[in-house]
Amino acid sequence: MRLHHIFHSYARFMFTAFSVSILLISCQKDPISTVDCTGLEVSYNADIKPILDVSCATSGCHNSVSKQAGIDLSTYNGVKNVSLQDRFLGAIQHKKGFSPMPKNSAKLSGDKIDMITCWVQNGAAE
Repeated sequence: MRLHHIFHSYARFMFTAFSVSILLISCQKDPISTVDCTGLEVSYNADIKPILDVSCATSGCHNSVSKQAGIDLSTYNGVKNVSLQDRFLGAIQHKKGFSPMPKNSAKLSGDKIDMITCWVQNGAAE
């Protein structure tokens, strides 16, 4: 009878350890991709604002009124602040562990994603 109790305790421990391991693995986020920005000079006003105005800073999403998840992408300061966080590029790049953006729309084109990524990598110039 004692051996049966030890086996049950061991099996319960192993099941719990396995479950926690699976949970930790599934919660990991994909790393943010980097881009070779050689020769690219990307600025907020000329390149980034037009993309975000059409795809992100829209009514009901991340404009100055809606501010979904507290994010306002309609101004340089709003974009600059959120661009310092991994969730900005993680969402735009559709990385695992991040909420893919734009929500309920097609993923941005690779060229646009690369441009935004270069802008962030190079210091997010206005």
